[in-house]
Amino acid sequence: MSNLIPVSVQWLALREDADARSRSRALASRAAHGMRAPLVVHDLGSGTGSMMHWLAALLPAPQTWVLHDWNPDLLGHAAERAAVDSTGRHVAVTTSVKDVAHLRNGDLTGASLVTMSALLDVLSRDEIEAVVRACVAAGAPVLFTLSVTGRVSFDPVDPGDRVFESAFNDHQRRAADGRRLLGPDAGATAIGLFESAGWAVEVAETPWLLDAADRPLLDEWLEGWVAAAVEERPALEEWGDEYFRRRAAQLANGTLKVVIDHQDFLAWPP
Repeated sequence: MSNLIPVSVQWLALREDADARSRSRALASRAAHGMRAPLVVHDLGSGTGSMMHWLAALLPAPQTWVLHDWNPDLLGHAAERAAVDSTGRHVAVTTSVKDVAHLRNGDLTGASLVTMSALLDVLSRDEIEAVVRACVAAGAPVLFTLSVTGRVSFDPVDPGDRVFESAFNDHQRRAADGRRLLGPDAGATAIGLFESAGWAVEVAETPWLLDAADRPLLDEWLEGWVAAAVEERPALEEWGDEYFRRRAAQLANGTLKVVIDHQDFLAWPP
């Protein structure tokens, strides 16, 4: 049984477009510079394969992607999509049912690049240390994308914004199954570990910029964001109901805009 928090195919499908337009193409281009095909890309926590579908066309071909995820259903979905979605490039796919928190030093041997998207924040420090050790042992560059920073900005501003942001971030740092999650501190922790290993790191700000055009995603995100804040601080329940109704009404009439900050980083060995 994995310790990682389960996610649904539906949620991953909702967020895929926002993820694709937010990730740093500049860092992807820098990662690709100087690479020689054929490539082997290990994607950690691959979910339904959205990272592969975004990045494969930006890298030299041919490529083999090794998709790692603890959920075999998500891996099956990713492999099926790879077989039917053509990017115009040759992408071979293999899957590995593995909890990335339990990576060993030899698991990434032979990698040309290691990728991860929107996963660090649900890991503990010990688990991130294990990931970094495996990447350092492999000696391949890493491109980790869409790590939340904890900062959320709303237009229009509401007095509850910072209250619910703080409660949500505390929820992201909660203890779960005996593990202390790092939440919005995870990206900085991983960067620090790579730098301590002597690796160079380049960071890019990659926020989600959401408005009425993203209504299904924003509605789902907002409901989950408020619910997690209230779960962390039950005294906020009545205020949370009122806050969510107000924000949902603004979303329905097209006046709500939200910026959800993320960071991408590229790290490479000396």
